Amino acid sequence: MSPRYRSGSTSAGTVIVIIADVMAAILGVWILMYLLDANRANDLVQFVHNAANWLAGWSRDLFTFDEEWARVVAGYGLAAVVYLFIGHALAGRLRRG
Repeated sequence: MSPRYRSGSTSAGTVIVIIADVMAAILGVWILMYLLDANRANDLVQFVHNAANWLAGWSRDLFTFDEEWARVVAGYGLAAVVYLFIGHALAGRLRRG
């Protein structure tokens, strides 16, 4: 395979890793904001919460712990871990070519 195509797959892998990392970071920031009882009337907090809700729509109500903080950490944390795992695994496959 020519170096040109390898460089393209490396670039695609880098983009995928960046996207996965940003998605996981948004989820992680929301978990921290929740645990630190951030002001939900704040525009930044609302933006992060809305983005995290969208990203973790499939996992945020997956667990039924009695404590709400545990549900938030588990639901949003699971989504973050899955995005990191899939993003980095996919990027690794692209880089190996």
